[in-house]
Amino acid sequence: MEYLAILAIIQGITEFLPVSSSAHLALFPSMMNQEDQGLVIDIAIHFGSLGAVILYNLRLLMAMGISLLTFGSRYRDLFPLTIIAIIASIPLVIIGYLFSRYDIVELYLRHMMVIGCASIFFGILLAFADRVPGRRQLTTLTLYDAVAIGLAQPLALIPGTSRSGICITIARMTGLNRTASVQFAMILSIPAILGASVKSASDMAMEGSVAMMDPALKAAGLSFIVALISITLMMRLIERIGMMPFVIYRVALGLLLISLAL
Repeated sequence: MEYLAILAIIQGITEFLPVSSSAHLALFPSMMNQEDQGLVIDIAIHFGSLGAVILYNLRLLMAMGISLLTFGSRYRDLFPLTIIAIIASIPLVIIGYLFSRYDIVELYLRHMMVIGCASIFFGILLAFADRVPGRRQLTTLTLYDAVAIGLAQPLALIPGTSRSGICITIARMTGLNRTASVQFAMILSIPAILGASVKSASDMAMEGSVAMMDPALKAAGLSFIVALISITLMMRLIERIGMMPFVIYRVALGLLLISLAL
């Protein structure tokens, strides 16, 4: 259980930072000479971080939900943002379903060399994106932005890319400020993590993986607490520190993963 607790802490810290939680979840078992924890635990700790992002953004999410249900008659300024978030989520839902159906990640992509290269490449891309002057707020997102970010999101199915990282990268390229970019990445994490969690729960039910339920629930709870703290700190500091510390960290992590793979 101590091993799973550390994994939950790693997930909680890294899920919403643009550093790729999957890279860390792949690295830690290797360093500890443990078998990969598998998708069941992966999804459980992702589900914990999902609870954290919902709680942190609860007021905004409730307002977006009301704007959708009332077709913009209430919270009119949030209605376009809600539609944009839905549109931006569609490509990941479709491609994610196809990837899971044919086990593409498990069979071909969940390897340290792939994760290391993705961590470095998309980290450098984030560095260039963060140099774009960004003054736009969350409510200025357009349909063009939704399509661009939506089409980029499926790249996060490559472990090491970082779903939040690729969303922030494209959002910064469109001129959003850092805070708005991170917040939109968090909003888009909800359908992404929820869809994967439902799929995992369905698989566990069919396979009768009841033995994993107790440790998975405990890991999810710990991930929730750590993720909530991580989100709060990041949102307070992101405009000051920028993306470069995360870029340097990603490149160093990628080099470490590649060296381990060799």
